[in-house]
Amino acid sequence: LTDYSIILLIKGGNLSSTNTYQELVRKTYGLVGYLILSTLQFLYPFIAMISYNIITGDTLTKVFQRIPGVAPDNVLTDRHFIILLTTIIFTLPISLYRDIAKLGKISLISLILTIVILVIVMVRTVTFGPQVPKSENAWIFAKSNAVQAVGVMSFAFICNHNSFLIYGSLEEPTLKNWSRVTHVSVSLAFVISVVFAACGYMTFTGYTEGDIFENYCRDDNLATFGRFCYGVTVILTFPLECFVTREVIANVFFHGNLSTLFHIVVTVVIVAVATGISLVYDCLGIVLELNGVLSATPLVFIIPTVCYLRLSKDRWNHSDNLLSCLILAVGVLVMTVGFVLTILHPQECSHGKEMFYCFPSNISFHNSTLPP
Repeated sequence: LTDYSIILLIKGGNLSSTNTYQELVRKTYGLVGYLILSTLQFLYPFIAMISYNIITGDTLTKVFQRIPGVAPDNVLTDRHFIILLTTIIFTLPISLYRDIAKLGKISLISLILTIVILVIVMVRTVTFGPQVPKSENAWIFAKSNAVQAVGVMSFAFICNHNSFLIYGSLEEPTLKNWSRVTHVSVSLAFVISVVFAACGYMTFTGYTEGDIFENYCRDDNLATFGRFCYGVTVILTFPLECFVTREVIANVFFHGNLSTLFHIVVTVVIVAVATGISLVYDCLGIVLELNGVLSATPLVFIIPTVCYLRLSKDRWNHSDNLLSCLILAVGVLVMTVGFVLTILHPQECSHGKEMFYCFPSNISFHNSTLPP
């Protein structure tokens, strides 16, 4: 669905002779549609930036705890300090770039590190999984709140909000080239996500946290290396989301052009506000769920399809029109049901706690209290 909606978005841009997501919606649904999209297109990457900071604080503090001589009360084990440090040294300077194409090599590094993390998670499934007791009813296929997971998947797969930016950065921006890039990228993301999800759940079953590295024990050296790679990956991904939030502000308030001064000011304000919120709030799971159902789902499933359906000159039973209607229905269902379930059944957060199975005596006690 994501693969198809990304291509559909560019088709809609070609039909309307527009080259940004916002221009497409404005030409199709006027000022009201433009403002709704701009709000969603700002909120999704902005909340993503907050979640990336939360992940950075969670993971790198545990990395520094493993350094000999770093005591539990050391400043390097304080998530607030780590978030501020990585923001000032890494994410803010990289976010100040004006050309998104300059992030190409950074994205490649991020992809390589993602593969390394995936290998670590797979290895620990085999070597650590047997030591973790399985939760009750661990292998039920889906529970009543499974729609919330679709929201998180939408969060993981969405790239519609920066599709036009990347499409414009191609040497030959044609629909054929774009389709090939999209198929390869989404397929790779799909394989990585499925393996991550399967290995993570096979290892920890019902005890799986929103941030999987919260599940591994602090003295796990291989997981600590994975945390380091994960933290670096997230730091390198942060600027891409900042590009999108800044472009939205530039289009809405500055007619698409920011002077050098305003470019710096807007970037600093965006990063500072996102960092401030992440310093106050530290539970990742509900952030991913709400951002998925409220921002990602309409950006992926709903808006590209309603734009294409309005612009399309094909018969109603054309395959593109029928698939657009199907994706639209899925999007409305996920957004509505997912939001209600997220509010009624928010994911529990055990941020920063050592899991019970990291203490052998606790495992014995826990097993003795589980129902047969």
